[in-house]
Amino acid sequence: MSRSFLEADVHHLINRLTLDEKIGLLSAPDWWNSSSVKRLGIPSVRMSDGPNGVRGSSHFISTPAQCLPCGTALGSTFDTELVYKVGEFLSAEAKIKSSVVLLAPTCNIQINERSPLGGRSFESFSEDPTLSGLLSAAYINGVQSQGVAATIKHFVANDQEHERTAVNSVISERALREIYLYPFMLAQKLARPWAFMTSYGRIDGIHCSENKRYGTYSVDLALQAGLDLEMPGPSRWRTPLLMTHMLSSQKVSMKDINDRVLSVLSFVQKLARKNSDVVYGDGSEKTCDSPETRRFCRNIASETIVLLKNEGGLLPLRPEEVRTIAVIGPHAKGSIISGGGSAALKPAYVVTPWDGLVSNSDFEFKFAQGCYGDGEPGWLCTFYNCDETGIFMEPVAKYVLNDTRVKVNDFLPDGLGEEWGLMLEGLLSVEKDVSFEFGLAVSGRAKLFINDELTIDNWTHQRSGDFFYGREKVTVPLLAGGPITVKVVYISSPAESRNQERDLSQPALMRGLRLGGAEKIDESLAIKEASDLAANCDAAIVVCGLTPEWESEGFDRSDLDLPRSQNELIKLVGRANRRTVVVVQAGSAVNMESWVNDIDGIVLAWYLGNEAGNAIADILWGKVNPCGKLPFTIPKRIEDVPSYLSFGSENGEVVYREDLFVGYKYYQARRISPLFAFGHGLSYSSFSLSDLKITVSCPSNENFAAEVTVKVVNTASVLGSEVIQAYVDLPSNGTTTPKLQLRGFTKVRDLEPGSSEVGVITLDKYAVSFWDSPRNAWRAIAAKYHVRVGTSSDNLPLEGSFDIETEFSWIGL
Repeated sequence: MSRSFLEADVHHLINRLTLDEKIGLLSAPDWWNSSSVKRLGIPSVRMSDGPNGVRGSSHFISTPAQCLPCGTALGSTFDTELVYKVGEFLSAEAKIKSSVVLLAPTCNIQINERSPLGGRSFESFSEDPTLSGLLSAAYINGVQSQGVAATIKHFVANDQEHERTAVNSVISERALREIYLYPFMLAQKLARPWAFMTSYGRIDGIHCSENKRYGTYSVDLALQAGLDLEMPGPSRWRTPLLMTHMLSSQKVSMKDINDRVLSVLSFVQKLARKNSDVVYGDGSEKTCDSPETRRFCRNIASETIVLLKNEGGLLPLRPEEVRTIAVIGPHAKGSIISGGGSAALKPAYVVTPWDGLVSNSDFEFKFAQGCYGDGEPGWLCTFYNCDETGIFMEPVAKYVLNDTRVKVNDFLPDGLGEEWGLMLEGLLSVEKDVSFEFGLAVSGRAKLFINDELTIDNWTHQRSGDFFYGREKVTVPLLAGGPITVKVVYISSPAESRNQERDLSQPALMRGLRLGGAEKIDESLAIKEASDLAANCDAAIVVCGLTPEWESEGFDRSDLDLPRSQNELIKLVGRANRRTVVVVQAGSAVNMESWVNDIDGIVLAWYLGNEAGNAIADILWGKVNPCGKLPFTIPKRIEDVPSYLSFGSENGEVVYREDLFVGYKYYQARRISPLFAFGHGLSYSSFSLSDLKITVSCPSNENFAAEVTVKVVNTASVLGSEVIQAYVDLPSNGTTTPKLQLRGFTKVRDLEPGSSEVGVITLDKYAVSFWDSPRNAWRAIAAKYHVRVGTSSDNLPLEGSFDIETEFSWIGL
């Protein structure tokens, strides 16, 4: 394609476009690419999901990629410089996938701010709007510094998965401004993201994609509200038929269309100019896996880990004190690297916790989990056309897949008709005679055959589920030795005997299936064996947590508990050997109250990406001093969560009854002690804070600035880093206002033992303002403002104050 578009006048180009070409530019031909107009040399640009990696342009056959820690993990760093580097890294990852638009970051306030049960909680940064906004800005600046567009999402209040496309969020004007819009406002001020993705639901009864204030569920309203591009394609709303009908009925004007086309052309031209070799390239997707990228991923992962508890200085584990270690738990040898949904990708490699622990030390390890059946990687996927009864006809295409999660939303081979299906065939071998449990979840319908015998029918008798139809399970006895045949037959259409409930459970955009399986074990016996092993070792490490099956886009969690019998496992192992370290892999809060007093160590290890095992080992063995801080509150029980009585949709509506009192602000106002407070995180070092000073400039107008300085001393014998947090106590303003609000932070890095450094935090007008709804403006009143400084929301030993002499108001950024 000619590169004349790079120098074209896009205003002039609009006049050369036909109506159909203009309409085409406002939507997409597929999931990941914008529309092109070859006649005029207008290229398409490719997009890819983030935020913890760059998947590329296919769920079905993905190109391996580097997987970084999840959003909450990055939030735990409280480190804008580090998150900026993550953005730079992901920009390079995008380009080798021929993508120039990254669909990230996610900065919704949904991690405990409303509820820890939100399915996509792990994607966002924090429960606090200031932390979320500053880290989002750093991420965006890093991505866009290399010429790739960041797409901040989901604008706004996309805080649950339950009925997410229909739910109407009822939020007060002040809470909307001070909590949910706040991180987007900071990101816009500090980073100017090149794209916004609107949220799925409604606010005040209007879908965000149709709201002039917040952003596609229509043709005319979304167009007039300023929504430039409908994704993914093919278009459902902006078709030539619907658009021309709207024009002829004068529901939209040609100016409405031209304005949106101009925005799209300008966006594409900016990206093409900055990335001409990518935009005009061959579209190939590559993997970059080098020693340098591995070191980067490992360093980022270790920086995010939060040490929650370290009683008696158990950690780091030392060879002179510990020789034998029992490694226990469902995640110990698992490849748990990310949550599910948009964040999921095919990793270039995975270091499991077991691999990382064993390869990075000379301890004697013992493992307490039974054997699982593994076959050779890969199974055959064959696509077929179907007749009207669903019978397979001729094969159309064949592929070899390495994943039992098969998504076909963004890929179908050429030659398929409207009715089609696929067959998956493979072999499975087990090392011993076992009872093996299979599970099959599907969007569409499917059957599972073991040795040609029907074992699961998710075809005619389907149960409604969350994102897929509910998983059907079956237990099959398998013999050691020769392989068994596993076959799944799938068609894309739903079951014939449908009802309204089933219709609602079918995702509008997704088609695919997921096959899982594992040895069926007697869990009570397995837990007894694990606790006996722990009792006979010097220390124990239990690796547990959530998985993409429990924490994912498409559904919310039903409770705070660790799945299945994990709580019981930890409790009994801890009672057998108190020198137990629990390593939790999860992206949001989990219930620890039932066992927290039975063990000496807790490490929150998130979804850490490719380098999970090495990063965990670096912390446990003391090669890295932990410096992560909780970006959310961990409650003692679900009943303590701010939105406990109002989370989830009821009659199509969710009311944000907690208003401004969310996250740590709610716990402080209600005087409820959480299990672990916002900002909490231990170190192998200790620090003292002193000499708080506050210097104010421009105290009476919107150029207000205050410099907060604190002396930080490393009082330990180990080099370490500490996060200094500044909370502002807004004075009484005639409205109900949370007492303490995080308004700034800084990380003092790599302090040598006995050395000191002055940490500097800058406060601006945002730190002293509240949203005055009657005035429709931000307002700072004349009064004394108190500032408390410390290392977590419940450890603020230093206090100072300053005065604002004259009230001032402001709007905008």
